[in-house]
Amino acid sequence: MTQWVKDPGVLIPRIRFATLPTPVESLPRLSGVLQGPRLLVKRDDLTGLAMGGNKTRKLEYVLAEVQANGARTLITVGAAQSNHCRQTAAMAARFGLDCILVLSGEPEAPASGNFLLDELFGAEIVWTTRAERSAALQHTFAAAWEAGRRPYLIPLGASNAIG
Repeated sequence: MTQWVKDPGVLIPRIRFATLPTPVESLPRLSGVLQGPRLLVKRDDLTGLAMGGNKTRKLEYVLAEVQANGARTLITVGAAQSNHCRQTAAMAARFGLDCILVLSGEPEAPASGNFLLDELFGAEIVWTTRAERSAALQHTFAAAWEAGRRPYLIPLGASNAIG
């Protein structure tokens, strides 16, 4: 269900899929070791999407825009072990979208960590160097567009006006 969030006079669509709010937990032993004040940690690893993280909140807004635009293929960029890419791939799998990740680095054999999860979520992987990442992203988007895959480009870290 699409919900609307009111920001200073602007309505921003959002599709809620995160498990929120996440808890705040006390760290009494660490506070004791540091002989300091009470320490708290916000447990964003419990947002419920592929081991959670802060990107889940951003992706709720991105997904609303993706659906509003009728996109079918998500394309984003990051490093081989990117948390943002892992969460984007998980969101795509959960909502029946294709996902192409343009990753800088070298393919790992065997796959591990976030890269392994990217593959398990069914993401297509395009490998590039960090220096050539922008060109690879443009080429990947153009190829998906020409193939009729209705791509939607999510910037690095989903960091834009939507996310």
